[in-house]
Amino acid sequence: MSRKAAFIDRDGVLNEERAFVHRVEDLVLLPGAIEALRALQTAGYLLVVITNQSGIARGLYSEADYLHLTAHLRERLRAAGINLDAVEYCPHLPDAPVERYRLDCDCRKPKPGMLQRAIAALDIDPAASFLVGDRLSDVEAGRTAGVGRCFLVRTGYALPDEAVARADAVYDDLLACVSSLLSVRQVAE
Repeated sequence: MSRKAAFIDRDGVLNEERAFVHRVEDLVLLPGAIEALRALQTAGYLLVVITNQSGIARGLYSEADYLHLTAHLRERLRAAGINLDAVEYCPHLPDAPVERYRLDCDCRKPKPGMLQRAIAALDIDPAASFLVGDRLSDVEAGRTAGVGRCFLVRTGYALPDEAVARADAVYDDLLACVSSLLSVRQVAE
C-alpha cells in the first residue's frame, strides 16, 4: 500500500535562502517551519526534503560539509519531535568546476530523479502527495514525477509569473501552505 508524502525543498522553504548554505551557523529555520513539519507528520505524511546542492559541484563546500549540515538539521528537527523520512540531494552540475560532479544527471531539479528515488524507496503514492518549493524548477520536478499537487512559497526566490501560473497555489510560507492544505483535507474527511 503506497503512502503519501510531503516533498519539501530546503533552502527558501525550510530555512532562510542564503547563498550556498553549508555551515551549521548559517542554517536559520524559517518561522513556522517546525510547526508545519510537525502538523504534516501528525497528519500521516512522510517528510522528504529535496535539495539541489550545486555548491558541491562548484567547489564552494564539500559533500562532507553538506552531510554534516544535514545531520545537524535532522538532529535539530528530531529534538522537536520531527523525523525526516528522507533527504535527497543533487550535488551535480553539467558544467561543474569539480570534475567528479560534472554530470547532466536525472536528479537536478527540474528533473525528477530525487523524487523518483524517494517514491521507490519509501513506497510513496505520488498522486496522493504534494510538493512545496520556491522555484519553478521545484514545480517542474514535481509535475514530471507525477506529484499530485505542487505549491510555491514566497520565502525563497522572487516568483516569476510563469512559476505562479504553473503552481497549484502560492503561499506566504510553509506554515500557511500546510495550514491551508490540512484544513481543506479535514473538511473533506
